[in-house]
Amino acid sequence: MRSSVRKLVLSGLFLALGLIMPFLTGQIPSIGSMLLPMHIPVLICGFVCGWPYGLAVGFITPLLRHWIFGMPPMPNALAMAFELAVYGFCTGLFYKLLPKKNAFIYVSLIISMIFGRIVWGIASLIIYGLTDKPFTWQIFAGGAVVNAVPGIILQIVIIPVIIIALKRGNLLKNE
Repeated sequence: MRSSVRKLVLSGLFLALGLIMPFLTGQIPSIGSMLLPMHIPVLICGFVCGWPYGLAVGFITPLLRHWIFGMPPMPNALAMAFELAVYGFCTGLFYKLLPKKNAFIYVSLIISMIFGRIVWGIASLIIYGLTDKPFTWQIFAGGAVVNAVPGIILQIVIIPVIIIALKRGNLLKNE
C-alpha cells in the first residue's frame, strides 16, 4: 500500500509538472512545439511509477491542460492524449521488462518515443478525418519528426540522466 500511495503522489507531481512546464516556453509557441515540455514529465512518470501511472498521467495531462488553460487546442489535445498515454505506458513497460543496465534506459525511451509518434499520427488521422480537416503525410512528418527534433534531442539527453541519477540514489523503486 505504501508503494501505491507513493506512486500516486509522484504521478500527481508529474501531472502538475506537465501542466506547468509548457509555461516555460509558452510565450513563444513555436519554441514550445519544438521542445515538447509536456512530454518530459510523462516519459519520466512511466520510468518512475510504472506503466499504469504513466499511461494515466499521459492521457490526462493534455486534456486537463486544454480544459484549464485552453492549450493545446482541440483536436490536438485529444491526439496528444493518446500519444502521451503511449509514452507513459511504454516507458514503464519497457523499463520493467528490459535489463536494468543504463543502455536500456535509452532503448526504452527511444522505442517509447517512436510508438508514441506513430499513435499520435494514427489518432490525428482519425480525429482530423472526423472533422474534415486534412492530415497528410507532410503534416505527420513535420509534427512528429522535423519540427520536434529539438525536443527529441532534449528528451534523449535529459531523461536518461534523470533516471540514472534516481537509480544511483536508490530513489527509483520501479525495478
